[in-house]
Amino acid sequence: MLKHDAVAGAEWWRSGVIYQIYPRSFADSNGDGMGDLVGITKHLGDIADLGVDAVWLSPFYPSPQKDAGYDVSDYKGVDPLFGSLADFDALVDRAHELNLRVMIDLVPNHTSDQHEWFQEALVSPVGSATRNYYHFKEGKGKNGELPPNNWQSMFGGPAWTRLEDGQWYLHLFDSSQPDLNWENPAVHKEFEAILRFWLDRGIDGFRVDQPHAMAKAEGLPDHPYVETAGAGFVEGQADPPMWFQDSVHEIFRSWRNILESYPGDRAMCGEAYVLPLSKMALWVRPDEFHQTFNFRFLDAGWDKQALVSAINESFAAFDAVGAPSTWVLNNHDVIRHVSRFGGDFGRTTASDGIGPDAVQPDNALGLVKARAATLFMLGLPGASYLYQGEELGLPEHTTLEAKFRQDPTFFRTSGKRVGRDGARVPLPWRKGGTTNGFTAAETAWLPQPESFAELSRDQQTAADSTLGMYKAALKVRSELGLGQGSFSWVAEDTVLSYQNQDVLVIHNFGDSPATLPEGEVLITSATLGSGKLPANVTAWLRV
Repeated sequence: MLKHDAVAGAEWWRSGVIYQIYPRSFADSNGDGMGDLVGITKHLGDIADLGVDAVWLSPFYPSPQKDAGYDVSDYKGVDPLFGSLADFDALVDRAHELNLRVMIDLVPNHTSDQHEWFQEALVSPVGSATRNYYHFKEGKGKNGELPPNNWQSMFGGPAWTRLEDGQWYLHLFDSSQPDLNWENPAVHKEFEAILRFWLDRGIDGFRVDQPHAMAKAEGLPDHPYVETAGAGFVEGQADPPMWFQDSVHEIFRSWRNILESYPGDRAMCGEAYVLPLSKMALWVRPDEFHQTFNFRFLDAGWDKQALVSAINESFAAFDAVGAPSTWVLNNHDVIRHVSRFGGDFGRTTASDGIGPDAVQPDNALGLVKARAATLFMLGLPGASYLYQGEELGLPEHTTLEAKFRQDPTFFRTSGKRVGRDGARVPLPWRKGGTTNGFTAAETAWLPQPESFAELSRDQQTAADSTLGMYKAALKVRSELGLGQGSFSWVAEDTVLSYQNQDVLVIHNFGDSPATLPEGEVLITSATLGSGKLPANVTAWLRV
């Protein structure tokens, strides 16, 4: 039976809880309907009060906002939508006053087509040093009229766009996001300077976007099974030529050296969608990333067997290289777990969103399962990530009208995939009005569903509210050192349970109440029966 021993090392990133802030949807301070850095700073006290260890900010860089800031036009600035560098510095200072560390997004696979590097490349001759910052290629066919290879965009359609001069450029995402050429040493130097720019401003680390896509196979060959995988990959098949190339590891080692040249425990987390986890463990060897997102756990949904398998595989893989496991149930790219667990929405559609014409989730049932899943996750040793609003029990906005949608996935698939906007709706702070305290404006950049009013933060003062449960769980987790703890399965039947030090975490996957073991009840995801654990409920017991 799998066993995980307590982790050696006291670095915060081994056991911390990191709270993801999506800046445009967190809080608006100036009444323009868009969240901003000053709004974040004003509410950092609420986040510290929640009991987390760090915040991670999604992109706030200058950007045309074709992909919500993941199309960066300047890596050393702040988009005026969100404020200024002075506002950023004030945010970091306030976070540190509250003992919160600050991580920021780094987007190294691609830039915006408005970045000065790409704009200069467009007016430079074929074969120039400037064009070598990106992947410019001649097309196939008699007159070069066909793309250089069969690669597909993650957002739908071909991964190549042709210029008027006849050359094509590569974009694994939107056509406004050209891929950088990491075979070019000049690109390495640019990003080393970018890392130092933000580290010098006091940040505590980076979440690295799509690091598994940065290096491409030599010669950019065709994807060997694109008909079945599209833009992605199929586990067990050979690596696609645009993912998981070995040359990325030297990049990460050079970045790790930069972080370690600064005082304090600076950290990098990779958004590396690499499976199986034994392979992803290569990305968190002691001289590369400090941690990486655990998509195997996210993919498991709330299925008992998948969950057991994901946890076993996680500890086996990451323990082998001395890295912490990470656990996550939500982020800005997937359906919120309240709605995901309230319907039949598997990982294959989690990034596609839920539209008004789809079968709608049972959010009441989903909330019961989501609270239980969160409590089950937070008892695990390792680091955990939370996504803003999950502590309020927010569901996905599943009835968002087409006129409001902004995700490029929606447009590149002609609405077939509605995209990720439903998980990015602004937060409700105070019940009332059309935006529940998010902004002083009449409308926000995305509208909230009606259900957000009763879920506003100011309405969740009771201990048994979802916000109350999160606060209580994080307090117990910290006091008992569960993040640095040990792990062993106790039961893997209808009732699934594991022990972390002297705490038993138990969940009832059955349809009827189960008998609770003896022990002091520390916290539960819902009210218990008399000595019974109801279906879909998780409890922590001191045994």
